[in-house]
Parts: sequence; C-alpha cells; structure tokens
Amino acid sequence: MGTPSIVVLDFGAQYSQLIARRIREQNVFSVVLPCNATLDEIRSQSPIGIVLSGGPASVYDRDAPEADKRLFDLGVPVLGICYGLQFMVYALGGKVRGAEKREYGHAAVDIKDDSRLFQGLPRQLNVWMSHGDEAVDLPPGFHLTASSPNAVAAIENAEKRMWAVQFHPEVHHTEHGTDILRNFALDICGAKPEWTPQHFIDATVASVRQTVGSGRAICALSGGVDSSVAATLVDRALRDEKGESRLTCIFVNNGVLRKDEFEKVQQNLRDKLGLHVDGVDASSRFLRKLSGITDPEAKRKIIGNEFIHVFEEEAHRLEKEEGKVEWLVQGTLYPDVIESRSVRGPSQVIKTHHNVGGLPEKMKLKLIEPLKELFKDEVRKIGRDLGMPEEILQRQPFPGPGLAVRVLGEVTQERLQILRECDEVVVGEIRKAGLYSKIWQSFAVLLPVKSVGVMGDQRTYAYTCAIRAVHSEDGMTADWVPLPHEVLKTISNRIVNEVKGVNRVVYDITSKPPGTIEWE
Repeated sequence: MGTPSIVVLDFGAQYSQLIARRIREQNVFSVVLPCNATLDEIRSQSPIGIVLSGGPASVYDRDAPEADKRLFDLGVPVLGICYGLQFMVYALGGKVRGAEKREYGHAAVDIKDDSRLFQGLPRQLNVWMSHGDEAVDLPPGFHLTASSPNAVAAIENAEKRMWAVQFHPEVHHTEHGTDILRNFALDICGAKPEWTPQHFIDATVASVRQTVGSGRAICALSGGVDSSVAATLVDRALRDEKGESRLTCIFVNNGVLRKDEFEKVQQNLRDKLGLHVDGVDASSRFLRKLSGITDPEAKRKIIGNEFIHVFEEEAHRLEKEEGKVEWLVQGTLYPDVIESRSVRGPSQVIKTHHNVGGLPEKMKLKLIEPLKELFKDEVRKIGRDLGMPEEILQRQPFPGPGLAVRVLGEVTQERLQILRECDEVVVGEIRKAGLYSKIWQSFAVLLPVKSVGVMGDQRTYAYTCAIRAVHSEDGMTADWVPLPHEVLKTISNRIVNEVKGVNRVVYDITSKPPGTIEWE
C-alpha cells in the first residue's frame, strides 16, 4: 500500500489542482485523477477520501463527464464540489435542473445545521459560486446543510459518509474555504498530517535505494530548481559509506540555453551541491533537428527525444568506465504530468512537456522521477530541508525546451543570439530592482514580427521583443506582474539601444488562464 491519500477526481474544472494543493497544505497527501479513472486506479492511490471536482458541463449534457458510480460504495468519505455536488445528486437518484438565476462570483451562504464539514465556522460565509445548474430534489438520505438566496449551497448524508457544496472552497475568494477542506481531510477522513518535507525525503531516499540497488544512475540536470533537488535527493540515496556516489549528473548544452549558462551551471552545482557533473555540448545536433521547425509541439517532442538519445549515449560511455547504468533521473513535477497527460476525462492537454509527453515510446533507460507528485513550492521546501542554498532554490523556472519556445517560429542562431541579449537585459534589470526573488518567472520572448522604426534618423525594420513577468504559486495559474514603470522604461531603452535586431518592446499583460506562462 502507498501513502494514504485523498483522491481528487477531475471533471474538467480549472480549480481541480487547487483542491489538491489546499489539502496538501494540511500535510495530507492528495492526487488528481481524471473523473473516469477506474476503481482499480482509484484504489491504487490508497484513498482515505475522494473529492469530486467542479466542471463546466451540465450533468444532462450528451457528453457530460461521469465517474464510476461504484465509487460511492468504496466506503470512504466523498466530498462533491460544484459539478461534483450535481453529479452526486444525479447519480444517487436526485434531480438537477438549469438554475433560474445563475450564480457567478461572490455569494452569502447560511449554514443550517451542525455539519462536521462546517465545524467551528461562522453561521454565515461569503463564498465563490460558479454554476448554471442547481440541485432541486435531493437523493434519499440527504438533507440541506447550507443555502444561498438562489440555490442549495451544501448537502450531506453523514450516514453514507457523503458531503457536497455548491461553491468552491479551494479558491481564496471563499471565506474559511481552507477550514472546510481541513475539516473534510482531518476530521471526516481521519487523515494524519504526516506528509511533511522530511517524511518525503526519508521515504524517497529509501525507495530510490531499493529501486536502484547496487546499480548506477545518471541525472538529467538543467540547473533549475527541480532537477537540482531531484539530483540532490538521489545523490543522497546513492552515496556509500565512503561518500562515493553512484549518480552522475549530465548537463547538456542543447543550443537553446541562456547566455553563458552552460559554464555557469556546471560550476555552480559542483561547487555548491558537491554533485558529480559531466557537461556535454550537443548544441549543433539539437539545432540541426530544430531547423525549419515552427510548430511548438514539434519543437518540444524533438528536444525531448534528442535529450534521451544524448543521455543513452552518455550512459553507454559511463558503462565502459564505471559499470552498467540502467536509470535516468528527471526533475518532472506534478504540473508537468497534469498538463501533459492525455486523459480520458474532460480536461485537455495544454501542452506537451519535454520530459513527459516529449519522451520516446521506447527507452533503454528506466526512469526515476522522485518529484513527479510535487508542486514547485513543495519542491523548494524539500530543497530547504535538504540544506540546499537559497541561491539555487530561488532560481526562477526555465523551460526544458529552453529558448526554443521563446523564439516564436523557426529557431535560428541569429534569433537565439538576439533573444539571449534581450533576456540578459530583462533578468539583469529585474535583479537590480530587487524583484527577482519576488517574481515567479520573468523573461524575454522574440516574436516573429518585424516592424518599422527610426534610429538615428534612419529607418529600421527589426524584430519585436515581448517581456513576460508573472506571479504564481505552482505554475498552474498565474497573474501578470505590474512591473514598476521605471524598470520597464529601463529595460525597453536598453534593449532597443543595445540589442541589434530589435526596435520594439511590448509587455505581456495576460494571466493564466487564458494564456500560458510560456508563449509556446
């Protein structure tokens, strides 16, 4: 049996991952599965509770998302949220209809009884509603526990261990929403708040030791937070009593790194983390593969495939020197898995992450992904408990496909060089303003758009550079950052004056959703 978990079944809501995060904030492990996961898939997660997420559909739609109704017979508590409430009502014999007055936004909810779900909370709550349907006839054994002026707000059948709310407790707009999820996880499900960084470290080190045995592994190192933490974790697991490690970290120059990054990262990780790092300059082969490619998904898949070929070649080289290498360590995170997976449920693939959907179907190396069930902020907590320096842990995310997905359109040496210089200005000025560690991600994008400009009384026809800066908790959602006027002014002036080939700078003020953080 694995770690006891609360399973979130995703019916297509933009907030499904937030539910899992809020539960994890109680030091309780939670995973997201598509709503139509099989009972065996659900059981494999050792569930002590199930949450049915919201979603944009109506239960009466022809293609309405459904879960296996037998999940209500698994004997674990179930919490329905928004569409999850409507599905619960519909599946168990109640009635749902289109609401006469739809509710979107803030609403006042009156608590009707002493439900365990609302234990310790005020009798009235300001919550966040987002629904067009409503429950009108409750299934047998259910009763109303909260109402809003326009709809049923919460119901329960405590005897059958089923609860449901029409609003979204996972969003910050709902007062005491976290308390509601805490009551469900800790009180109703009986979860023990034991899923801590140290618990994760101990369990992961033990698991890696058992998996690898006396074998050897290589780690795909990018220099970012994720791969650095993954490498440090596995390195700890594979060191012997003499301090010798059976892990070799491979840092590949794929030709789409930032300025001077190939040299700086290697030195940083050797000096600060004590890792065994081998640098491989494969830039020419990557750029050959990318030549003429403009589709973002194609870029990601090409880079993912080529990375694996390089790692397999390096594993073969190391085998001749040090013994057989069977394992490849990657810093894959939970958002990568969620956004890349092609589920049978209603949530769509947003984009293929190079280290998930970009991998070839057949690989000689077996994967170890110690962080694949963690969000970014959880990874940083793990890193701190491992004693890693803040300089590495506060590094902003950098995409695996690198500048290939920030040079929109075809990737060429000329465009890469222009973008490197632009990015150096953007990050440098943000650091100088003391904002780097306060921003989730900040970078430059080179657009395949040329426009007319005037420099020194001369007509120019050059590229446009877009600046992107966002706040986020985990990369699943993000808000654009209102950078100070003076910072933007300095960045714009420096780029158009110092970077040959750019004569126009624009600022991206799109949040995620509807946009993504990266442009490709």
